[in-house]
Amino acid sequence: MDVSIGELSRQTGVKVPTIRYYEQVGLLSPPVRTEGKQRRYGPGDIMRLNFIKHGRELGFDVRDIRELLALSAQPEHPCENADRIARRHLTAIDQRITQLAALRSELALMLYSCSGGRVADCQILESLSTNRSPALG
Repeated sequence: MDVSIGELSRQTGVKVPTIRYYEQVGLLSPPVRTEGKQRRYGPGDIMRLNFIKHGRELGFDVRDIRELLALSAQPEHPCENADRIARRHLTAIDQRITQLAALRSELALMLYSCSGGRVADCQILESLSTNRSPALG
């Protein structure tokens, strides 16, 4: 069974331009082409694209997905490299959560400080213009 790029898009939920991008950056192999130059994809391409899509949904970057794909092609090898990649990504997520929590605190403080008066006395605008960020250090 082979499918067109449009059908591949429908089956995986990945937009056509994104599929083409994944081909350009080497995450997907160049597809087989018909005599009319139409791209055709098989079950392996569908599985690979679903792998890529799920990896992207989890926030892995293209480089990490490329490495994870290479690892998945070596099922007899230990998974320590996959663990390392996932652990590094989890650390980055934890750092981002910390940053977002600080941003949230800063915005909450700005809102709490605002008395709802005139713009001339607005603590939100004052905080932004003075580069005062107590919650962000």
